[in-house]
Amino acid sequence: MRLVALTGGIGSGKSSVSDRLAANGAEIVDADIIVRELQQPGQPIFGWMVERWGAPVVGPDGSLDRGAVASIVFGDGAELRALEAAIHPEVRKAMDQQVAGLAGSDRVVVLDIPLLAEGRKPGGTAPDGRGASAVIVVDCPIDIAVERLVKHRGFKEADVHARVAKQVSREERLSLADFVIDNGGTKQELDAEVQRCWSWIGTLDDTVWPPKLPTGKKG
Repeated sequence: MRLVALTGGIGSGKSSVSDRLAANGAEIVDADIIVRELQQPGQPIFGWMVERWGAPVVGPDGSLDRGAVASIVFGDGAELRALEAAIHPEVRKAMDQQVAGLAGSDRVVVLDIPLLAEGRKPGGTAPDGRGASAVIVVDCPIDIAVERLVKHRGFKEADVHARVAKQVSREERLSLADFVIDNGGTKQELDAEVQRCWSWIGTLDDTVWPPKLPTGKKG
């Protein structure tokens, strides 16, 4: 197994890269998908969120109103930190379980972690890509990311900037990179960037699993 971590800021096109890596044969372990599963009705995290914020975060069909949650946590740092502290340990556990099931295989396994850089900061609770042999960062200028989110995903520009402000800087994220995928251009240029990355992944050694954690830390 070759285990790599993939990250990128909001609007960078990380999901497009993840889809292309999957098309090449990679197994994707997606933190966002795990979060959505943990937030389904009947799950403990869903219950915790409803208990904390009440009926306004429950949609007409009884599922979580993710937009309502976003409006709460991206406007209140304390609430965002409380949510992260509740959900991130469960996400890490689920990701580790999925990777363990692939250990020893000949697969390329990609940990798709939007907040990888935040998780590596002191006190960070987000999944931090531990155990991965390398970090891949999808990068594009902030103005392009904002334009894409407003034009193609219906975000309000002020909302995008608010979310960007909650993330680490572009420079901090890039400082973690073993490989940078430039997504500031066309779809065809991104195709070429991903193929260049796929070839590079093929040069990596197999990843040792389970990872060795720093002394004094537990999984």
